[in-house]
Amino acid sequence: MAKKVSNKKPLFGNKRSHALNATKMRQKVNMQKVTLNGVTVVMSAKEAKKFRKNNAE
Repeated sequence: MAKKVSNKKPLFGNKRSHALNATKMRQKVNMQKVTLNGVTVVMSAKEAKKFRKNNAE
């Protein structure tokens, strides 16, 4: 089982049609499995991208 690193939560809101009907929606975070030093962790794609960029050297 992968460890969860990020504590990000989904965004909540309403979808609006042209008739202004409101439907509840949630936009989930893009969580990815990343292996760091042999340990699999789950972090958001944005955090994984930052991690790869900073540790590219």
